[in-house]
Amino acid sequence: MIEFHHVWKQYQKPHWALSDVSLEIRRGEFCFITGPSGSGKTTLLKLIFRELFPTEGQILIDGVNTLKIPEHRIYKLRRKMGIVFQDFRLLFHRTVIENVALPLRILGLADKEIRRRVFNALRQVNLHHKMWDFPQRLSYGEQQRVAIARAIVHQPTIILADEPTGNLDPELAFEIMSIFKEINQQGATVVIGSHDRELIRHFGDKIYFLQKGKLIGKEERR
Repeated sequence: MIEFHHVWKQYQKPHWALSDVSLEIRRGEFCFITGPSGSGKTTLLKLIFRELFPTEGQILIDGVNTLKIPEHRIYKLRRKMGIVFQDFRLLFHRTVIENVALPLRILGLADKEIRRRVFNALRQVNLHHKMWDFPQRLSYGEQQRVAIARAIVHQPTIILADEPTGNLDPELAFEIMSIFKEINQQGATVVIGSHDRELIRHFGDKIYFLQKGKLIGKEERR
């Protein structure tokens, strides 16, 4: 489903953010990209949803070379994906329900269908009772749940998350990761960038190890 073929990424010479990375993530897998800070995890995730272009190499999503998708059609690629950013990127002047509804508004769905999907997404992350609150009234963990609900509300086939538990205590981090696992069990391919070894040990089906932009190892558990 997601393939990297000899992918290099350079922001500025002479340093490489990614160096000759080749990997494959199959449909329905729960995959971690791990490594120390600066190893290239965020860069790799941004390449998947084409926020960045590789300097060299090819990236295929469902067999399609993402570099060959014209800019005016990139939205079709991103419709397949739900993205949980490290900084959440919530709109603080809009309520929880308005934040989660945003992808569906962009798709042009009817109001009744939007309400149904938003409620179901918020219920899945156990936050439906706060749908009329504003994000600034929520805890950090609750804001994270809003971001997850927004990522899954349009029923994507791929979920990407960048350090989604980085600032959470262990118990809440485990709870958040369990939500991702449930989403995966419903059929979505989940790719998470994380350095949390305990969560990776407990949840990971496939693990790719990065160090200084290089892929140094892979582990599969099923």
